[in-house]
Amino acid sequence: MRLLSIDTSTRGCSVAIHDRGELLAAYELFSDKSSSSMLTTLIQNVVKDSGYDLTDMDSVVVAKGPGSYTGLRVGVSTAKGICYAIEKPLIAINTLEGMFMQVRGFFQKNTLFCPMIDARRMEVYSAVFDFDGQIITPTRAVILQEDSFAEVLETNQVVFFGDGAAKSQVLFSKHPHAVFIQEEIKPSAKTIGMMAVKSFEAGQFENLASFEPYYLKDFMTPPSRKADIPA
Repeated sequence: MRLLSIDTSTRGCSVAIHDRGELLAAYELFSDKSSSSMLTTLIQNVVKDSGYDLTDMDSVVVAKGPGSYTGLRVGVSTAKGICYAIEKPLIAINTLEGMFMQVRGFFQKNTLFCPMIDARRMEVYSAVFDFDGQIITPTRAVILQEDSFAEVLETNQVVFFGDGAAKSQVLFSKHPHAVFIQEEIKPSAKTIGMMAVKSFEAGQFENLASFEPYYLKDFMTPPSRKADIPA
């Protein structure tokens, strides 16, 4: 079971190939707009390094979001295009769940986990998971306030991480149950590729024709300046 994984949820992009859950090759590039300019090159490189051809893949895995509108669009479009070309199914993994899986093993079972992706200003995309991966608070866009996570913080240690966590640290770092990971945890194709093994075995594939990224909120574009010019 060979899986090609793509994550372009946030700034930068990463690609990986797993064979039955074992990592064969991976590339990660975290720089502005790298998902649009370098993704195809990274895919070519990772396939070559794995020792296989693209047609040898059994499925393509993509991080479905939430995250950057442009990044998600590029990643999902690329993943779907490959699936059509090699006639293989698509697996989609929630970006926040992939981030949670990166840190879970460093904490005790009574811990809750809150990955955060920066959504500009004081807004973040977030979810809350328990140690077993059960969803305590579903994926949502949150405008951070001092009481944003008061309910889960009241009786649980909650670990906050991701590029949006710095905003929450300003608001409730003094709470005795709030823990902040100082190292930035980035979404990774290496993680979602491992997670996708279970999805592949269970036959949990997306409909290629209808699947869209999990944008979570509409893409906002500035109004055209032409509208301000009198006729």
